[in-house]
Amino acid sequence: MNLLSVEMKDQLAVITIQSPPANALSSALLMDLSQALDTIEQEANTKAIIIKGEGKFFSAGADIKEFTSYQSGSEHSNMAPNGQALFDRIETFQIPIIAAIHGAALGGGLELAMSCHMRIVAEDAQLGLPELTLGIIPGFGGTQRLPRHVGAAKAYEMILTAEPITGAEAASLGLANRAVPQEELEASALQLASKITAKSAPSIHSVMKVVPYTFTSQFGTGIEQEAVEFGKVFGTEDAKEGVQAFIEKRKPNFKDR
Repeated sequence: MNLLSVEMKDQLAVITIQSPPANALSSALLMDLSQALDTIEQEANTKAIIIKGEGKFFSAGADIKEFTSYQSGSEHSNMAPNGQALFDRIETFQIPIIAAIHGAALGGGLELAMSCHMRIVAEDAQLGLPELTLGIIPGFGGTQRLPRHVGAAKAYEMILTAEPITGAEAASLGLANRAVPQEELEASALQLASKITAKSAPSIHSVMKVVPYTFTSQFGTGIEQEAVEFGKVFGTEDAKEGVQAFIEKRKPNFKDR
């Protein structure tokens, strides 16, 4: 687990993403995150988890440079289902997970945060799904989880314009539990976690089992369809142009094909 660290203390596990400068969600980082969850699961006394990012960002998105290798091969068809499977695991994890978000949670970074059970954000953090600027769509559950939190109309706006919102706005929309000044972010997340770890483990685990029943069966169908559409769009000429334009730091010239 070279791309993140796990610290366990007093029934709390803190996972820190350490992949500067953007804490991009590469396939290697996602694998490390899965292994971290394995490790925490083996610790019977862990009652809460915090996920945070080191440096300037929580996570500024997926590893775009890695996309170019996928676009020249067949791996892209598995990329969305693999990421979705990990984020589904996080969402249904028996231990409550708090995302502590500073700097930016964009693209896959926001999709990771939305798969967590709670979110504490810095007031000036940027949260968004900018995939359409690359000629692709969110592929790790973003099209299905964002409407849950902000409603369909705002989700359409955020995804279709690719424009981020601030942490303060995220809290007002219900996307985050609360927004705090960045210097208070870690303390706020720790305070929330400590309130949870003070409770009985059997009751915590029972709550984690029953709350997901509020999600409809259509969520699973939507996730599957998102992966299908992601695979289709990822192979288009516009997707190749969008990714290359991002790497070259220029505006993409989409041809609508």
